[in-house]
Amino acid sequence: MSLFAAPTPKKCSIFSTMPEQFYRDGDSDWVRANKPGQQITSFIEGPAFDRNGELYVTDIPYGRIFKVDKQGGWSLVTEYDGWPNGLAFHRDGRLFVADYRRGILALDPSLTDMCPILTHIRSESFKGVNDLFFDESGRLYFTDQGQTGMQDPTGRVYRYAPEENTIECLLSNGPSPNGLLLDLDGKALLVAMTRGNAVWRLPVTEHGPSSKVGIFTAMAGGISGADGMGLDADGNVYVCDAGHGCVWIFSRYGVPLFRYDSCTGGRTLTNIAFGGQENATAFVTDSSTGTIQQFPALAPGRRLFSHI
Repeated sequence: MSLFAAPTPKKCSIFSTMPEQFYRDGDSDWVRANKPGQQITSFIEGPAFDRNGELYVTDIPYGRIFKVDKQGGWSLVTEYDGWPNGLAFHRDGRLFVADYRRGILALDPSLTDMCPILTHIRSESFKGVNDLFFDESGRLYFTDQGQTGMQDPTGRVYRYAPEENTIECLLSNGPSPNGLLLDLDGKALLVAMTRGNAVWRLPVTEHGPSSKVGIFTAMAGGISGADGMGLDADGNVYVCDAGHGCVWIFSRYGVPLFRYDSCTGGRTLTNIAFGGQENATAFVTDSSTGTIQQFPALAPGRRLFSHI
């Protein structure tokens, strides 16, 4: 970031906040492991829009998935024994879930039961899956973050072909791989390395990853780093920064263009999805306050391949 002038900050606005009726007592195994001593009533993540333009989000510590309608009204879709994080809709209508405890799961929106898709790799458990998306061929990309970081750079990125039931590891030395997406040309995978304070660029082919892995952009440091990401139709990359309480917008070449700051007291902006009229609004989860914030995208958000 120091090579460029700092983008002028703008402010998000509030789209909707979790109603207090859905608050929990502030204690769970996830809370004790990740937020010890704190009273966490919710921790929302994983925004994803369905074909009807309604937004789904997860509540990690209490194993819940919510639907937020176009007017901002909340309803509970399901509650189960897990820690759901990232969400992505498959073209057949199923909602795929990156669950830190249980692996890759799927939910038929007409049901409430979670179906296991990938719970291990050749009998080896995942470290803790985080985020996921589908490409235009229907293949699933996902990160296996766990507690990796600079002290243990062994986070992994996988590509799974459901029809062939084949899986390949594209990267195994990531310091906390988190959000991920393909660039506008579909030739490189961008992966947010939260504790590495950077977004990596991994050229990919039909036969696996390239050896020319590099850094798309370095982040500003601080107490956290790059988290969830989004892509618009012009190739601009939107990176949530859970430490600085903002979303950075970079050009397709990694040049910082804008910064949208949280409009609440919460700083934990964790993930992003595009929706609204003409897919022109960015919706961002503020995990620490249970708030979904929004701002106008520079260009319409890139349509998810799973909706084709």
